[in-house]
Amino acid sequence: MAERSDFRPNDTDELKDRWQAYIQDRRLNTTAQREAIVEMFLRTRDHVSIDELLTKVRKRQPKVGYATVYRTLKLLVDSGLAVERQFGDGQARYEVVGDHHDHLICVKCGLILEFEDDEIEQLQEKIASRLGGFTVLRHRHELYGLCPKAAGESDGACPNELRKK
Repeated sequence: MAERSDFRPNDTDELKDRWQAYIQDRRLNTTAQREAIVEMFLRTRDHVSIDELLTKVRKRQPKVGYATVYRTLKLLVDSGLAVERQFGDGQARYEVVGDHHDHLICVKCGLILEFEDDEIEQLQEKIASRLGGFTVLRHRHELYGLCPKAAGESDGACPNELRKK
């Protein structure tokens, strides 16, 4: 099982083009605040909450409100450019669409690691086939546990803290 840090498209310009087409098709207004939110979100590589995105956007657009971020994220989800995720802590998080991946979540510190594993994918297909020829269209695989630090391991470090060094 290999951790992957970036499953999303690297071409932010292509994502912006898709956003512009969506806005034009629906005859929605383009505002500086909305565009700042979209720009910041499309450059985000983490799973971001509304509050986290609001904090980032306010560095460029101090008057942006919570409701504007909320509505813009909803439009991004509706446009197919964002995915809303729930990781069991009651807070919605959003990520830019991209390649399929699974999640490993620390229930204590909130760390979310993305990974993909061909063996897991093959096993899922095998199980679906064995259980009556079921065809898998999509799935979510989330593993909840404790990072080494949260588990109290001696010399245990949180992978999130290690990445920031």
